[in-house]
Amino acid sequence: MAVQLRPMEAADVERCGRICYEAFKNFAESHSFPPDFPTPESALQLSQALFARPDVFKVVAELDGRIIGSNYLWEYDAVRAVGPITVDTSVQSKGAGRKLMEAVIERGKGSDGIRLVQDAFNSKSMSLYASLGFDVREPLVLIEGNAKGDLPSGVEVRVAVERDFEECTELCRKVHGFDRLNEFKSTMSFLKPFVALRGGRVTAYSSAPHFWALNHAVAENEDDMRAVLTGAANLSNGQPLSLLLPTRQTDLFRWCLRKGMKVIKPMTLMTMGEYQEPRSTYLPSVGY
Repeated sequence: MAVQLRPMEAADVERCGRICYEAFKNFAESHSFPPDFPTPESALQLSQALFARPDVFKVVAELDGRIIGSNYLWEYDAVRAVGPITVDTSVQSKGAGRKLMEAVIERGKGSDGIRLVQDAFNSKSMSLYASLGFDVREPLVLIEGNAKGDLPSGVEVRVAVERDFEECTELCRKVHGFDRLNEFKSTMSFLKPFVALRGGRVTAYSSAPHFWALNHAVAENEDDMRAVLTGAANLSNGQPLSLLLPTRQTDLFRWCLRKGMKVIKPMTLMTMGEYQEPRSTYLPSVGY
C-alpha cells in the first residue's frame, strides 16, 4: 500500500511525538551529535503545543493504516516556516518525507515565502529540499554558552514588554523586509525576550536567546547584537545562551568563541519564494 497523507488528529499527537524523538535521536547520535530532543517528553510537549495552535498546519503520513511521520507549517506571519518533519526510522526511504514536504509546500502557496533550517550533516534532507525547490541561503552553527560582560556606554538591555512591539517590528522589517510580529508575540507568552536600547530607542532584540529553535534576533549593527546577547546573559542567572549563528558573520562568530561559547553542530538555512539578503546583523530560528 502506498503512503497516504491526512490532517493530524488529537489521537495522533502522542505517536507523532514518539516518532519525532526517535528519528532525531537516532540520526544525531549516528553522526556523534547530541539530539535536539533530550527526552521523549520534550518531543511530545512540542507536538502537543503545535497541535494546539490554529495557526500551524499539521499533516501525518500513514502506511498500511499506521502513522509513520508528520510535518508542520508555521503560519504565524507572511513568511511560513517548516518543521519539524520526521519519519519513523523503520520505514524511511519509502517516499513519506517527500510527500510530507510536498504537502506543506502546497499549503504555503500564496505566502511570501517558506523557510526551513536543516542539519548540514544530513545530506539526504538537504538534497530532498533542494530537489523540491528550496535554495541554500546561509551556513549556520548552533552555538551555546555564556556571554556575560560589560555593556557599551549608553546601552540598556532589559526584558522586552508589549510596548516594544512596534519598534521591534519596524527593526525586523528594516533588516529582513518583513516582520515576525505574531511569532514574536507567541514566543513571548512562554519565553523571555530581550531588547537593547540606545537613547531609549530599540536597536536590537532577541526573542528567545536561551532556546535556539524559537529564537530570532535582529540588530541595527553588530555592536548592538553583541549588547543584547551580553545583556540577556547578564540577566539570566547563569542560564546559557543557545543560538543559531550565521557563520558568514565572522566577527560576531569570533566574538562568541572568545566568550567561550561552543559550536554544537552545523546547520543550513534554506528558502523558497521571496528572499532578501539581510541588511544588518541577524540570528535566525528554525524557520528563518
